[in-house]
Amino acid sequence: MLTHRPASHAAAPTRTATRTEKTVAGKPKYNRTQSAGKSCPANRLYWRAVIPFLHIGPIEIPTFGLMVAVAMIVAYVVLRADLARRGIAEKNSSTAEMFIVIPSLVGIAGAKLYHVLETPQVLFAHPREELLSRYGLAWFGGLIGGFAAWVWLSRRKNIPLLTSFDAGSVAATLGYGVGRIGCLLSGDGDYGVPTSLPWGMSFPNGLVPTTDTCVQLGWPATCRVHPTPIYELIIACLIAWILWKLGAKQIAPLRSRAALLARASSPPNSRAAQIKHTAERPAPQTPAANATRESLPDWLQPGSVFAAYLVLTGLARFLIEFIRINPRSFFGMTNAQTASIGSVVAGLALWWWVSRRATHLLAP
Repeated sequence: MLTHRPASHAAAPTRTATRTEKTVAGKPKYNRTQSAGKSCPANRLYWRAVIPFLHIGPIEIPTFGLMVAVAMIVAYVVLRADLARRGIAEKNSSTAEMFIVIPSLVGIAGAKLYHVLETPQVLFAHPREELLSRYGLAWFGGLIGGFAAWVWLSRRKNIPLLTSFDAGSVAATLGYGVGRIGCLLSGDGDYGVPTSLPWGMSFPNGLVPTTDTCVQLGWPATCRVHPTPIYELIIACLIAWILWKLGAKQIAPLRSRAALLARASSPPNSRAAQIKHTAERPAPQTPAANATRESLPDWLQPGSVFAAYLVLTGLARFLIEFIRINPRSFFGMTNAQTASIGSVVAGLALWWWVSRRATHLLAP
């Protein structure tokens, strides 16, 4: 819940937080001379009930993992609906479950492996602790692992790759946004830089306390920070809505064409109508694949929704990183910003390719 910050937390004891030191390393610090003279406004919003773990008897459940499970459920519901409206799989089939569970598990493993490989000296010094730790997941590693598993499943199910990517884009977007709330609940350091905005939050009892982070950035220990997980959830919902509408435009001509073909193939009742129906029914002139492409504009060809996903999510992550506390490395950018640029470029290239490919295939 949100409440006023108690005075007893004003001088919260500093505790060691390895991730905090790693997170803010390389980030330009605020000028202490300037910040010392300014006062941090009274903290109006304080995330008092930070819940890194839920305790049920002897069982300890991390809230981040719990929200990942919730994200998987949300993604499953959305993916099942998208597969059904595209005619890929029925809602009562197990296809959606496979496309959520397997890439999610492989993605988590990839995220963990990528995270530990970012600091090989720590991994070699403490391999067991690093690999079995419940903390530390890298977004880019999860993307690589989940992507590879998705490709494997698509080929195994004989689903066209670009079509399967289109169907999974909305689910991936919403799942990512919901999963980010796990970062908010645990206060694990995925928050933003200090801010004086009225909706800023502080996490003095989080896994990575803001009392430590604010001091390292040259702000008072009582400062509050941008709640970037909430920003990312809102942006994810907006992008998911755009992609869903784009997918609806993509499949609308196909549905209309399928309805016309079904009506044309159904025999009339009377004999005279049957003769007329047979005479008026046009003969097929193009293969099925070309018929599908003919009914779609170039910018809505299979793969276009996935291309939009790469561009929009990459742009959103690039911008949000400006107020995150991640370390700067490549040309003053974070690793996530570098990956985001790659995502945007890949999305634009894919969109150009599918459009040109459709034009080339339909050319006389």
